[in-house]
Amino acid sequence: MQTLTRLSALLAIALTLASCQVGSGFTSSRAAPVLGGALQIGVPPGYCIDGKASRESRDTAVILMGRCSDAMKAIPALITVSIGQGGSAGVMTAGGPALASFFASKQGRATLSRSGRAGDVKVIAALGSGDAFLLHLQDRNVGEYWRAVIGVKARLVTLSATGTDEVRLDPAEGRKILEKALDALRAANKAPV
Repeated sequence: MQTLTRLSALLAIALTLASCQVGSGFTSSRAAPVLGGALQIGVPPGYCIDGKASRESRDTAVILMGRCSDAMKAIPALITVSIGQGGSAGVMTAGGPALASFFASKQGRATLSRSGRAGDVKVIAALGSGDAFLLHLQDRNVGEYWRAVIGVKARLVTLSATGTDEVRLDPAEGRKILEKALDALRAANKAPV
């Protein structure tokens, strides 16, 4: 029970940060240091970091990405990367079945919900993907989308790929974008050989 409570608290912090809106001020590098270089944000091809809408505190960050203006082949999407406090990745040791059970619970669905209400979220699927945990969600406020949870350099990191109010993102395309964002994050934080 204590593990579930700790998992809930850490996930709530990381997931709550993911409700920001995109602004202007995009930068196009393929990786960017955050939290004083504690880790790198990998940027998938065709997408750019929105420096004006992204937020960084002393020990957490929310980074927003959108399609670069010169990357018309990239599918329009909002990629949100939320980075938890140092040591927050410890919840990943609970394993896939415990994470799936938590997210299926009322408390877990409330944590995932943009509104904070469990009834607004339905978990369509929960599955592992290498070192990440993927969630296929239906949120009354966002629609159907994919979210990933992964530990990077001892920090819990969540990523989501969604559409906007103006342009909806097909869930299958959203998963592809999410997987590319995960690959970019992993590559940017790979330990030097």
